[in-house]
This record gives sequence, C-alpha cells and structure tokens, in this order.
Amino acid sequence: MKRFAKPGLVTLLGLLVVPLWLACPATADDEGFKPIFDGKTLEGWDGNPKFWRVEDGTITGETTAENPTNGNTFIIWRGGKPADFELKLECRLHNHNSGIQFRSFEDPEKFGKWVIGGYQTDVEGSGRFSGILYGERYRGILAERGDKTVIGSDHKPKIVGKVGDPDELLKKIDLTGWNEYEITAKGNHIVQKINGQVTVDVTDEDAEMARSDGLIALQLHAGPPMKVQFRNIRLKELGKDEAATGVSDGTKIVLIAGRPSHGYASHEHNAGCLLLGKWLRESGLGIETAVYQNGWPSDPKALDGADAIVIFADGGGGHPINPHLDEVAPLMEKGVGLACLHYGVEVPKGKPGDCLKQWTGGYFETNWSVNPHWKAEFKELPKHPVASSVKPFFMDDEWYYHMRFKDNMEGVTPILTAVPPDSTRERGDGPHSGNPTVRARKGMPEHVGWVVERPDGGRGFGFTGGHWHWSWASDSFRTVVLNGIAWTAKVDIPGSGVPSKRPTMEELKANQDYDPPANYDFARWQRLIEEWNQ
Repeated sequence: MKRFAKPGLVTLLGLLVVPLWLACPATADDEGFKPIFDGKTLEGWDGNPKFWRVEDGTITGETTAENPTNGNTFIIWRGGKPADFELKLECRLHNHNSGIQFRSFEDPEKFGKWVIGGYQTDVEGSGRFSGILYGERYRGILAERGDKTVIGSDHKPKIVGKVGDPDELLKKIDLTGWNEYEITAKGNHIVQKINGQVTVDVTDEDAEMARSDGLIALQLHAGPPMKVQFRNIRLKELGKDEAATGVSDGTKIVLIAGRPSHGYASHEHNAGCLLLGKWLRESGLGIETAVYQNGWPSDPKALDGADAIVIFADGGGGHPINPHLDEVAPLMEKGVGLACLHYGVEVPKGKPGDCLKQWTGGYFETNWSVNPHWKAEFKELPKHPVASSVKPFFMDDEWYYHMRFKDNMEGVTPILTAVPPDSTRERGDGPHSGNPTVRARKGMPEHVGWVVERPDGGRGFGFTGGHWHWSWASDSFRTVVLNGIAWTAKVDIPGSGVPSKRPTMEELKANQDYDPPANYDFARWQRLIEEWNQ
C-alpha cells in the first residue's frame, strides 16, 4: 500500500477540519452499528493495491487509461460473512459503474483473485442502473429501481408491486456527488435505500440459488477510466445484536416445506409454503418470512431469530423434524411458536410424539388417529383470535381426526370441529385406517384444527387439512391457517383476520412439483372454488 510522507503545516491545519461524518457521535439511528473501515488504513480489507488506496478518509478505487482493469475487480472485507444485517455507507462515483456486494462468494481458481459474485447494489453514472439490485455472476438483474420483486424457483424475478416511480427515485440520487446507501438483509428479504428512499424490495424464494450469508465487497468496473470512493461504512449484524438485546426489528416466521410426494395438486408443500409466506409478508402486519423448500434447511442459521416455525410436509418416520428435536427444543423453551399442517401433524410415538404433543397440543398417533377423505362442515367457530373473520365453511379434504391431545386438553383450544360421516369410522384396523376406539365414537364431533398455549410461553397450531392445493382458494380455509400461523408467532390478529387476496388459478398452478396430467379438469376445481366462497 502507498506510504505517505510526514505532513507539513498546511496538511496539519487541514486535518483540523474534520468531516462531520467522522466528528459527530453516533445518533440513535446508528445504535448497534460498528465501523468496518477505520478511515485511515485498509486494515481488514483485501484488494488489488494497483487500484485501491485510502484517500481523504475514503476507500478509493481508481482505474486509468494507463492502469486499466481487464475485468471487474473488488476490494473485499475480510471481517466475516454476515447473514442478517444492515449495512450503511456513503459513496461518490466519478464516471462509469461500481457496486456494493453483499452475501457474495468468491472462487479464485475459477474467477481469479479479487473477483466476487453475488447480490450487488448498483452504483452507476448515467442513472440507468442506479439503485437496482443486480446479481454479479449470479442471475443478472434481480430488481429494477422502483420494483418489488419475488425471485422464484426458475431463478427469475417477478414484479409483484412498486416501491416508487423509477424517475422520481432517480431525482433523489446525486449522480456526481455523495449518496448514502442502506442495505437490509433479513432471511430471504432484501431492501435497498438511497438517501432514505427505498429503491428496491426483493424476496428471494429461489431455494437453489438464494444466499443466506456471504462476503461484503466494493467494485471497480472494467471499461473506461473511473474513480469511486466509499466512506462511513457501518455494519449491524442483526442476529448477534438481537441475541444480545432480545430485540427484534420484526416478526420472523420460518416455513419448512417437505419434499414432493403425492402427485399433481396434492401435498404441494413447496407451492403451498411459498403462497403462505407471500400472504403473510403482504399482510401489513410486520411479518417477515423465510421459506425453505424440499425438507429441513441445510443452513444451520435458518431458525435464528424465528418467532415461529411452520412445517408443511409428509410426516411419520420421514417427518423433517424427527432428526432435529434436540435442535428445536431450546427454541420451544424460549417461546418460539410451532405450526404443523396436514401430514405434518404425524410423527412416530415416543420422543417425537411426546414433543409434538407438548409443542402443538396434539399429534396424529398411529393406531389411534385416522386419515379419511370426507366433507367437513364447520358450522360454528369459537371466539378466539385464530377464528377472526372466519365464516362457517365446508371443505372436502383429507381431514385427519382423533388426535392424541394433551391430557385433559390442558391449554388446548379447538378451532375447527366437525362430525365425520359414520362411513369414515368403518374402515378396518390399521396404523391410519381405523381402530375400536374410533368406531365407538360414531356421531361424535372431532377436532381437526386446534391451538395451544404452552407453559413455556410459546404457542402451537395444528391443522389436519391441506391435502388439495386448490383449497387455498377458500377464503375461510386460507384465513384460519394464516391466522393460526401468525398467532403462534404472537402477532396481534386483527378482527378482520390476517388479510390475503384470493389466489387466481394461475397463481395456484405456479411452483407445483409436478406437471398436470393430460386433460386435467381445472374447470371442475374452478367451479368448486366459486362454490366454497358463496
């Protein structure tokens, strides 16, 4: 790195004029933030010394006609690989193109030294790309300025809303002067601000390519000569700070979707969780969601900061929670909520069953509970937040019943109760089909949806419906599940329930695990959807 001569008198006088951003103490808005650039040296940063230096209290990158870079090059912060965080910094660009990398990756053998790929907030001189979210070596443009997008399993962003007019947002950016950038990454949700204005809002539901942590880096772009400067770089790692203070910036719900199993439009765990996550995020209730597809998340930090966990998956011996009971138990002791949907209410007897009974209030026990298909009519609902705005309804589904509940229903409140047809009790004995106790209860009501308030302060929700993917288009069916999930996370449920927009048939078709069979009767389901909501 460049060495500087001893300062003369003029230089010393100049040092007395300390920039305000260095002299002023941190404000309340900066609480929890730590500087990751000392303003004097590149300690902790790693970049090609041909291009990077400290100049006037800034990290400065510069290329010239005599000293060009053959490809994009970066200076990388080596202080860690943050997961959930807020990053604030100021940037000034002199010509061309730069960017701020986060949750990024490197592969020196493949890409070369000081080359990065991953999420990038674009800094760009013409204004065309300023404020977008780009994927460097990584899926391309993920959101244009002003867009709210969701990235799906096809690796492509879909515009689901707007955060502002792109031209008006551009007016807030000084293309030749200093701008303050703020990047917030929580779970799979990313928000970028420039000078206090949100420029993009992105939810990355691409289970294959979404990144949960990674490197922070600053870019020099190949091409014409350019110069870029960064200062006042501050980082707040949310996981660490929240663990220390017990404070969370929002309600985090983690949804775990099981693997494909039953064929088209049934047990659609992945598509179902993606829809549930979307509705919860868009509810306006301050909920953030992280959806993990195809089984238990491989990321060991996936459950960090969760207020509730939702499992929609095949159960029994293959239930995704079985190998992770010891991992989940401390979270339950801290009051984290747990919701299990459809086959996800079944685990083996013994330790898994005992745990689920305590955590959610009840579970499907083999040779005790049964799993017939039948039309359930819910004529009355209790006065409980989970029943808010849920009107009496009916649904033909695979409603499991005769759960193994906590003794004396301690802390358990039934939400959905109906009388099954006697025919559902006449099947022969088997682990799921029938038993003498079930047959003796002909004509009696059974609980197929319930909640529990646990002694540890946590909450649980069990719901046995959900075989058919199309059922999410029933307003009451959908609302009771959203209410139940949000309630387990200790969200205050409004009297009108958790709001959601009824999905279209095209939305229901999206993200399913299988292609529809030839001549599939979509028209029949459309008629049923209309009947459900009369």
